[in-house]
Amino acid sequence: MTQIVVLPHIELCPDGAVFDARVDESICQNLLENGIPIEHACEMSCACTTCHVIIREGFASLEPSDELEDDLLDKAWGLEPTSRLSCQALVGTTPLTIEIPRYSINMAREEHR
Repeated sequence: MTQIVVLPHIELCPDGAVFDARVDESICQNLLENGIPIEHACEMSCACTTCHVIIREGFASLEPSDELEDDLLDKAWGLEPTSRLSCQALVGTTPLTIEIPRYSINMAREEHR
């Protein structure tokens, strides 16, 4: 197991979170399994950007993104050099600190405030 620290997000995780993540499983799957309801409109098929996260610590430990993920990330709100689609980034053995951006490209979801 690898530790993931999630920085506070006003709607999804107001107090932040720390949990043990499963190695070789995506960040998105780990977030969902630990009660953090990150958006994933394409059901984790690398077809949207709603699961965009920013890796604040541990970015270098992740496998590089592929061309499809890079093309999609170009459309993500709040893109940074350490941005990844959480459905594509697999957890390794290095602890990660992630930030879920305040907004996603999918602003028309039913529960949006």
